Amino acid sequence: MRGADDPTDELPTARRVASGPVEVGHLPAAWNPTPPRPPRPLGVAILAVVIALAGVIILISGIFSLVNVLAGPVLPPGLNLFPAADPIGSGILALLGIVMLAVANALWDQERWALWTTIVGTFLTFTYLFFTESLTVLFVVLLVLFVYLLSVRRYFY
Repeated sequence: MRGADDPTDELPTARRVASGPVEVGHLPAAWNPTPPRPPRPLGVAILAVVIALAGVIILISGIFSLVNVLAGPVLPPGLNLFPAADPIGSGILALLGIVMLAVANALWDQERWALWTTIVGTFLTFTYLFFTESLTVLFVVLLVLFVYLLSVRRYFY
């Protein structure tokens, strides 16, 4: 007869072996610590902030343009940095701002997809500038940014 102080009542998965030690049927999974996140490079932090600011400006401009297209000239035209002629263009502009904010947030969190999205966007932009013979300071900045992003890719997971 079991008493109230019987230790086998507390352990439903344990069984007592002929007055010996208690055997446990299963153990919890082994603890595997997560590897430490590498420090965020300063250039990536600056790039994430710049992309976020550009995303906010584009998003607000897209919303302003959408309001002007749908409700008439409610807002002054000076606030419209990227005027669009129709609501589809204004919506695409606002969506582009949201995407840029998402990429900036993911760059800040050092996510690999955001790194490759930025690398591809940078590559396409400076390739376009090269083939249109627009070799300006922007071309050089984008080229340096492209090489920098390739060199810090080990900091992303």
